[in-house]
Amino acid sequence: MLYLTQFSLVPLCRPNDLESGSSFDAEKAEEFYRALFSDLSVDQEENEELVAFFRDENTPGADDLVTARATAFRVGCDFLTDDKESNIKLLKCINIIVHALETSCLKPKPYTLKMEVPQAISVEAIGMDSSVEKAVQHLWDLDANRLSPNDDYVLNVQSGKKPYQKHDGANDPLFTSVDSSVFRRPTYKTFYALLDNYVAQTGTEENVTDAERQEVWDFLSAIMQTAPMQFCHKYCCANNPDVPSDTKGFLKLLHKIWFDMYRRSGTTDSSGFEHVFVGEVKDDKVSGFHNWIAFYLEEKKGDIDYRGYIKPRGYNEAETNSDDHILTLQFAWKGVEKMVGTSFIGVSPEFEMALYTTCFLVGQENNKVTLNTGNDEFDLNIKVYTMSHDKIGTSYSEALSHND
Repeated sequence: MLYLTQFSLVPLCRPNDLESGSSFDAEKAEEFYRALFSDLSVDQEENEELVAFFRDENTPGADDLVTARATAFRVGCDFLTDDKESNIKLLKCINIIVHALETSCLKPKPYTLKMEVPQAISVEAIGMDSSVEKAVQHLWDLDANRLSPNDDYVLNVQSGKKPYQKHDGANDPLFTSVDSSVFRRPTYKTFYALLDNYVAQTGTEENVTDAERQEVWDFLSAIMQTAPMQFCHKYCCANNPDVPSDTKGFLKLLHKIWFDMYRRSGTTDSSGFEHVFVGEVKDDKVSGFHNWIAFYLEEKKGDIDYRGYIKPRGYNEAETNSDDHILTLQFAWKGVEKMVGTSFIGVSPEFEMALYTTCFLVGQENNKVTLNTGNDEFDLNIKVYTMSHDKIGTSYSEALSHND
């Protein structure tokens, strides 16, 4: 059975200009919620009605926000069954209600960095004409939001195998735990909000709602306040005359190359972000899916079967262990396999966005770099392919060697 957990209201938001002691009717809200839950789906029209309900018909006061939110979870528990698929649909309905409540009654709290962007963020710190390899290492060094292995998260890598071996080399999940407070960090939180916006199967047209469009801009705005993305902007601008020098122009460029939809299987069914970070299913195989956060969340839901890591190619290479920030994995997702897939582990969303954006805008299809992660040194080939002329088709890192 799926258990629903109530979290506190989003700490990154604050109430709109709401009055205390309003005439919010909790019973009316409960009745409305039950009607939405009755068929375990909320379509676009119902979502618009939900927003109008909170904004115009039954607006919660500042003192009623927690009640309005908690009621959705309480009523939702009445619809729980022993059927996992139905419970997942129910949870999605609850998320839609909570999102509509927050959209209608909350406004983003201005986000300011907890620390000043390091002086070394300047392109001049590594040289304007420095190689992509130096830029990649600099991005790594700037990632202050990266998690610490065996502290913020714990891995259980288990058995290694060769890429062609299909046996399951891991009885347990890859992730033993991840500190839940991580998902309250601005860039992690806004990244998390994007993961349920896509249909995995290629050939199925994506329907992008206004709320989902806003989530994209929220994410882009959050990552642009971090050192890796600010350096990415400056470095790309210095090495590619087509990259806008102003932040607004660069945000539009990021949106185009990562989030503008294109055809992958005959219809407008894909985007660079979906393919790289969320994953797709094409021709009965997992396509893309190179992000550790998405992997962890799908594994937590029971939708991923981790089958072990791919052994290093040479006998003299370092052993794979729980503190490695780069792993080559084999797994099954949604009933289909990915025999080989390399992912960064524990890095921030802004680091990966900055890394792949840099290689796309100023690099080549193959970008061979040596990356020192502090514990280990990896020779990587960062691959970037174009789709629909000017958008990211895929981007991922291929581990060539691993040394202590």
